[in-house]
Amino acid sequence: MKLNRITKSLAVIGMVALTACSAQADSKTDVKQIRQKLASTLQGREITAVNPSPIKGVYEVVIANRQIVYTDAQANFVIVGDMVDVAKKESVTERRMAELMKTDFSKLPMDQAIKEVRGNGARKLAVFSDPDCPFCKRLEQESLKGIDNVTIYTFLFPLNIHPDAERKSKLIWCADDKAAAWSNFMNNGKLPEGKSDCASPIEKNLVLGESLGITGTPALIFGSGRIVSGAIPRQQIEQLLDAK
Repeated sequence: MKLNRITKSLAVIGMVALTACSAQADSKTDVKQIRQKLASTLQGREITAVNPSPIKGVYEVVIANRQIVYTDAQANFVIVGDMVDVAKKESVTERRMAELMKTDFSKLPMDQAIKEVRGNGARKLAVFSDPDCPFCKRLEQESLKGIDNVTIYTFLFPLNIHPDAERKSKLIWCADDKAAAWSNFMNNGKLPEGKSDCASPIEKNLVLGESLGITGTPALIFGSGRIVSGAIPRQQIEQLLDAK
């Protein structure tokens, strides 16, 4: 079954309508029935969790650990879009997505990453990055520039849309000084000369990224476990590095 993106306004209208007509059944029973029905209906999509939402009769459905949709108690309708708390003027969906987009930083396989220590290295940051990604270059040249007292672990994550990214990633990984080779290419466009056939963790990184819900670059993982996508501003990076 293919789900089309619904506008936010229609999502809100749809949820109001569902609230009015949903049967008042026991929530635990609803959750079990919803999971069973959607697992059958949305074949091939993993139903990670089903939880009551702030709206009575409407349930949050987490698909494959990362995507959130909503449904009624009978799982007859699926709503794709933002649930908005009008009083707080905030997206309930975005808040829940931020909660889901977390991992245990200490369990990341750091031996698969390029390590750079700045200052005392106390703060921790992992970055999934593609050498041919323009936003990754912006992150390196602007957002990360001048940030101190941090240890940065760069996981080489070449995307299929960049045909030469894997070759460049291997050249960088095979360099004697990986951190210097990465910085020199991202800031100056200069690839290291040498071999590209050494054992590399690139395939493992692609699998790791998929397991974390990372589909694009750059993707940043902070010491708190928070996962954030995009070349976010330096000020935001500083705030998230200091967050507990």
